[in-house]
Amino acid sequence: MRPDNQSGVSQFLLQGLPIGPEQQGAFFALFLAMYLTTVLGNLLLILLIRLDARLHTPMYFFLSHLAFSDVSFSSVTIPKMLMDMQTQDHAIPYAGCIFQVYFHIVFACVDNLLLAVMAYDRYVAVCHPLHYPTIMREELCVLLVAASWVVSFFHALLHTLLLVRLSFCTDSTINNFFCDLKVLLKLSCSNTSLNELVILTEGGIIMTLPLACILGSYICIGTVILRVPTTKGLLKAFSTCGSHLFVVSLYYGTLASVYIFSSSWDSKDIIASVMYTVVTPMLNPFIYSLRNRDIKQALEMLVNRAYFLK
Repeated sequence: MRPDNQSGVSQFLLQGLPIGPEQQGAFFALFLAMYLTTVLGNLLLILLIRLDARLHTPMYFFLSHLAFSDVSFSSVTIPKMLMDMQTQDHAIPYAGCIFQVYFHIVFACVDNLLLAVMAYDRYVAVCHPLHYPTIMREELCVLLVAASWVVSFFHALLHTLLLVRLSFCTDSTINNFFCDLKVLLKLSCSNTSLNELVILTEGGIIMTLPLACILGSYICIGTVILRVPTTKGLLKAFSTCGSHLFVVSLYYGTLASVYIFSSSWDSKDIIASVMYTVVTPMLNPFIYSLRNRDIKQALEMLVNRAYFLK
């Protein structure tokens, strides 16, 4: 995919975060620490899942792909934001902006679909525990993950190709710290009705179907739990589904505040963008690890192995 500039605009200007010059140094250090935590935390999670045979289960297989997607998702936007804060050069080439839009959509969509796949996995584990090994076999798990990636690539390609056919006005200032599709459509001088129609229909399906799958899975899980409302059953269900449910709430909550409930783009939307591009990917390894005995044991074994090798 080679972006073809229809308007002659050679670059865009990223306005960045709504912070003063005197606060740039502190925020640079904060976001650098958050980005490094995101990368190291998710890569450590992937390493533990790969090394520990006890974690070679469908749930952790999906979690490893979610962790990789989170690292990639943050890496699309955060390094550029950090560089802008250091150099005070907020320009981004037209081609760089288009590619940033493409990969931002790809990894956001992968997260969305993987969360639905993980919800289905939890549904089978709670509602059909005896049939779990036969239903969630390796072939199905690979197929679900591969389908999530393929659908995401084509979904992003569709919206990117529709974007590059547009012309842009002379005012090419993007009121955000990265190239966002919603903001770019507002900057266009062309008719964006087709783009908006595709976002509403195809994009709406891509967003609502996984969300419906997640809600349906947890409704079924809740129904099963309420049939025998014991304390032990509630605790087991919470330990099985609590981390995933918290991540889903955080992901969809911040996403909805930016793209659904917001009519104009202002500083509140930029803060919400920071939440789902920086904070959520950083928190995911901690959310899935703090209450997870298997992950803790795998980490202890890795530390002990490293200590023994010394």
